Amino acid sequence: MNIENRLEVLKRYFGYDSFRLSQSQVIERTLVNKSSLVIMPTGGGKSLCYQLPAIMREGLTIVVSPLIALMQDQVASLEQNGISAKALNSACSSEQESRIKQLAVSGELKLLYVSPERAVSFGFLQWVRNINIAQIAIDEAH
Repeated sequence: MNIENRLEVLKRYFGYDSFRLSQSQVIERTLVNKSSLVIMPTGGGKSLCYQLPAIMREGLTIVVSPLIALMQDQVASLEQNGISAKALNSACSSEQESRIKQLAVSGELKLLYVSPERAVSFGFLQWVRNINIAQIAIDEAH
């Protein structure tokens, strides 16, 4: 995918005209299935490095995040921008969890935020085996 496509997605969903710092290079690596370790200051644009490829790729992006408040903020922001995102965490009811899992299985969900504990749980690992996972991002490693 060329830079023009990435810039078009950047503008359409995030409202920016250009990338900051090394975002473009990290996104390019992600789009060609290469791993990256991205260390940027708070507010430096780390999340965009996995969110933009999540929009452009087929499949689900799983984001491992340790903080429920951060998950909720990210999901709210993404949904406000027209991107299908949800979070599975201890604040979810069993009904909410079932609905979120249905969205993921059906391919309607682009980003799924989960806690580190859930990401390594046996039940979650068994469940995701049957889902088309495009990428996994570890956000805010502590």
